[in-house]
Amino acid sequence: MLNGLFVAAILLSVISASITGRMQNLTGSVLSTANSAVELAIGLVGVMAFFLGLMRVAADAGLMAALARRVAPLMRALFPSIPSNSPALSAMLLNISANMMGLANAATPFGIKAMEELDKHNDKPGTATNEMVLFLAINTAGLAMLPTGIIGIRAALGSADASGIILTTWFASTCATIVGISAAFLFSRLPIFRATPQNSPPQKSSPNETKETSASVPDQMNELLSPSPFRKLLGLIFWIVLFGFLIIGILNRLENETVGDIFRSMTSFWLLPIIISGLILYGWTRRVPVYDSFIEGAKEGFQVALRIIPYLVAILVAIGMFRASGSLSMLIGFLEPLTSSIGMPPEALPMALLRPLSGSGALGVASEAMTTYGPDSLVGYMVSTYQGSTETTFYVLAVYFGAVGIKNSRHALPACLLADITGILAATFIVNIIFG
Repeated sequence: MLNGLFVAAILLSVISASITGRMQNLTGSVLSTANSAVELAIGLVGVMAFFLGLMRVAADAGLMAALARRVAPLMRALFPSIPSNSPALSAMLLNISANMMGLANAATPFGIKAMEELDKHNDKPGTATNEMVLFLAINTAGLAMLPTGIIGIRAALGSADASGIILTTWFASTCATIVGISAAFLFSRLPIFRATPQNSPPQKSSPNETKETSASVPDQMNELLSPSPFRKLLGLIFWIVLFGFLIIGILNRLENETVGDIFRSMTSFWLLPIIISGLILYGWTRRVPVYDSFIEGAKEGFQVALRIIPYLVAILVAIGMFRASGSLSMLIGFLEPLTSSIGMPPEALPMALLRPLSGSGALGVASEAMTTYGPDSLVGYMVSTYQGSTETTFYVLAVYFGAVGIKNSRHALPACLLADITGILAATFIVNIIFG
């Protein structure tokens, strides 16, 4: 699927550029987006190294296995073939939770870790499993409780109701998630996707690799490590002091800010440090050599970030060529009569089409639309909801599949795009109902 889409995007871009006279723009786009893809991947190195380092600490301390056991009923219902003690379940939970809270930078490393764990249960290397596709469908559906990023942009643009998109985002992203999960299940049963090519059998791990893997299994670490009462007491004191300062800060700001503003500020600036502190303290109280464990995980993050560069280059160059050639503009003009009939303003259509293709491009379009028409206009609410309730599908597929070398994506693309379309349609519907 991705292969055909890649070829079609490249060829259509060249034909379109030759017709519209944008061949110079197309050539410049190839070079600039190729460089941007590498810069983006290199920019991910630090984030990947840091958060996968934290994941390693959490795994060595047994937290991943503990989380997996707690969410076993729900996750087992969605992923019945994954063992209940697999680190994949807890990694997926952390990814979904981070996305729900608007912590995109933290969500990506957790998601890649989940894909790596899911790939350990894959008997056809290079081919996406049903579990991988389902996880990506949930991921790209953009289920969000608090879209902090776009709320911050709305506030910066002078919105009198910056958090007004929370309800519309909940509705749209929930609809997208339901459809994404349903599509992943249904498409997997279609003959065209069920009949996957036979790949070479998985390579057997060497004794050293087996030993290293078994040494990091959370259940075995729980048997070897027990909490230190003294360290648990110090950890408790840390949390008391931290939340004491948090309460003092809230009380001091009540005179000048609303409760909603304070809540958004705390979730934007306090939530991530609390998560980091919690993971580090959990490992420390379990007597894990936190620094050494973190370094081992960071090394893995560094390698993963470099491994996804070719996949990012392919996807981003194709998307860049499609935009520079004028193909995207022609597609917008073709679809405008249809989208207007369902209540989507023409000014919001570029955002709807660009969102699955380019995160930075979509954010720029959303910011421009809100600057031009106002963040509290119908267009402003609509593009904000699109941004908060959908995901950059092609980027996610390239990064997550690239991290584990998946070349046959099976039904991942149609399932994820269907979730995106549902999110856009649901957002259009609910915004027109509430703000229209």
